[in-house]
Amino acid sequence: MTAARGGATLPVNVRSSRESQLSPARRRVLVVANRTAATPDLLAAVTRHAREQPTSFTLLIPDAPRGEHADWTLELALPLLERAAGGRVQGMTGTAGDPFDAVRHVLREGRYELVLVSTLPRRVSAWLRRDLPKRIEALGVPVEVVTARGRRPIQELFDDAARSGLPPAGLG
Repeated sequence: MTAARGGATLPVNVRSSRESQLSPARRRVLVVANRTAATPDLLAAVTRHAREQPTSFTLLIPDAPRGEHADWTLELALPLLERAAGGRVQGMTGTAGDPFDAVRHVLREGRYELVLVSTLPRRVSAWLRRDLPKRIEALGVPVEVVTARGRRPIQELFDDAARSGLPPAGLG
């Protein structure tokens, strides 16, 4: 449940795919996601924010009770998020089981100007049923909700893959 970082014990595990110096002038955005961490809608939001101004991103998978699922999500999502962000993205996992507690802890430990909550559609989202975005907003940080849309047509996946030079999601 904890990882040591700079002598402090945190209830999150920290991971990044590349080391890099962060400029203090960069806006800091916390991305809160789990199953939607690599969806086109979230990637588009990250790209939009990165283009607006220099931004550093941290991906938090807040309710990762077992490391295996979280590791797989980080391995898949971090490279895609880094491409969308145009730079390094730090990955963190919360292991307490309560998404709000994990987000609250990360916000307490670091200064973020925005929280992007990426979630499933309302009909299936436990986070939206628990009103997670409003609860995070009550902590004093602006929140933007990115809701994953339904399945994309297969041709769009192949077109995106051809543009990026990577195999289509789920096929490589």
